[in-house]
Amino acid sequence: MYHHCHAGCFHSHTSSTASHKMRSLWIALLLIISLAGIEGGVGWMSHSLALIAESGHMVSDALALGVALLASWIARFPASVQATFGYRRIEILAALANGIGLLVVSGWIGWEALGRLGSPAEEILSIPMLVTAVVGFVINSINAFLLHSGSQQDLNLRGAFLHMVADAISAIGVILAAIVVWQFNWNWADSVTSLGVAILIVLGAIPLIRQSLHILLEKSPIHLDLTQIQTHLAGFEGVESIQQLRIWSIALGQDALMAHLTVQIPSGAVRDRLLQQIKTSLQQEFGIQEIFLQLTAPAPIPLINLSQPQTLELLNQQFSDSL
Repeated sequence: MYHHCHAGCFHSHTSSTASHKMRSLWIALLLIISLAGIEGGVGWMSHSLALIAESGHMVSDALALGVALLASWIARFPASVQATFGYRRIEILAALANGIGLLVVSGWIGWEALGRLGSPAEEILSIPMLVTAVVGFVINSINAFLLHSGSQQDLNLRGAFLHMVADAISAIGVILAAIVVWQFNWNWADSVTSLGVAILIVLGAIPLIRQSLHILLEKSPIHLDLTQIQTHLAGFEGVESIQQLRIWSIALGQDALMAHLTVQIPSGAVRDRLLQQIKTSLQQEFGIQEIFLQLTAPAPIPLINLSQPQTLELLNQQFSDSL
């Protein structure tokens, strides 16, 4: 007997939440595009690699937000015959793409920074650099605030949020570099700041990539203990054995479980009640939404008629074939 709690039982992504997420992503995207153009122009004029690197990071963030928006739109599609779980996993792919994009951007910034350390710019206009970096910090802080609320339960949104946090940190680095260049004329601080920003971006990207791959490879969710769940299932009266226990995440916050239980309950009505109890318990105790269970009675032991030798010979043959 199978029970499937269909995707319709999972209501964490209401239409209002999805609309709020889309609106936040759109606002962040428009602000990022505007800021990228400003920082790129001022960075070129002031000869600041840190500001140009920040502008390039903004462009990559705009692409990342575009990917996040597209994924959020597709994730709202209802489940179908071809996609029985729905399309939420597209957001995990978007999060992975954003993580890889962060690594690419950090590599470019680090490469440029190392090149500039050997030959720093002769003159950096620190005041335009400082003013633009302050504006960038304010805008990135607003974007991070907009995206933070849903980032804990949405890996796609978390990827976009990490981009905004990295931008805000980058802006702080550029502000400090501009002050140092302004006060001490240490132009190499511009390159050192860029290198530090690249390292921070890598540190933020690696956990995002690791968690995305964990879900895509259908590993057991980190927050669920397979042994604990198996012990929990075995604790129900009538459950004799548990086979093929599988737990995986369809998306962040949407976990699934599949298992074959052998139960010593001959009555179909009593077995149905046990099935409902197990399902409710798994949902309440572990927060598992998608549940697939097969409940079967143990195979009966065949009766042997000792007065019929041919029966013993047949049984011995079957035993030998099974070895």
